Amino acid sequence: MAREVLRAGFALEPVDLLVSSTVPVGSGLSSSAALEVATALALLGDRRMDGLELARLCRRAENDFVGMPCGIMDQYVSVFGRENSAVKIDCRSLEHELATLPAEIEIVAVNTMVKHELGQSAYRNRVRECGEAVEAIRWRKPEVTSLRDVSAAEFEALAGEIPEVPRKRARHVVTENQRVEDFITASRGGNLARMGELFIGSHRSLQYDYEVSCEELDFLVDAALAVRGVLGARMTGGGFGGCTVSLLRPEAVEEFQARLTAAYQAQFSLVPQVYRCHPSAGASEIL
Repeated sequence: MAREVLRAGFALEPVDLLVSSTVPVGSGLSSSAALEVATALALLGDRRMDGLELARLCRRAENDFVGMPCGIMDQYVSVFGRENSAVKIDCRSLEHELATLPAEIEIVAVNTMVKHELGQSAYRNRVRECGEAVEAIRWRKPEVTSLRDVSAAEFEALAGEIPEVPRKRARHVVTENQRVEDFITASRGGNLARMGELFIGSHRSLQYDYEVSCEELDFLVDAALAVRGVLGARMTGGGFGGCTVSLLRPEAVEEFQARLTAAYQAQFSLVPQVYRCHPSAGASEIL
């Protein structure tokens, strides 16, 4: 009854929205999160909402309305991104740190132009498999509630207690958590070589342990690493298609684009889209 009264108290007026975007749809570059956050800000009008609440609201729209079981990372970065910075997110506390990226690097995304259907169920399966790993670990360490509670050394000591597939998934998560910490340290120290190594390690872990890559993504990563001046490359997004992201020196960009475009077209008869990316501020109102 209260719900009906609440509904009756509001007159819903139609709203016209003009959407203009340079974020390619279906590429794994978080176009849906960008649209959600921008739309929420537009509909708020003169009202204000805390940034974290805004990110949570937009995630709920993705989870509950669209039905996509994603995490909060994409919406969070769409709100809290800052110019020339990487954002390290703690998905338990929902706090974050910023790390200024070195000026000597270029960030280039390459779109495979494919999206394999396997990606539709992968997220749910990986969540379930990681949960199985946690349950196996809890027999020895009952205080563990998620894989972020397990260090790399502890995981190696307990790996034999975990069934093979959950063990591989868990290995990716545990080592990826450490790679994030190491990447922030390397970025703050301007260690370009180390940043590139961590990108490569991340992709190989996604390829072999988490198993969410695909032939096209692996080809683009391998082709990128063969170009002089490329520091590192990895897939991004949910996997099974979408984009790779490469770190490279500015003078390598033209050769990188030409060689990857030619090699990918020869291999797959597809022309990949190449996007030069600049880390920038999150969504805001334009007055």
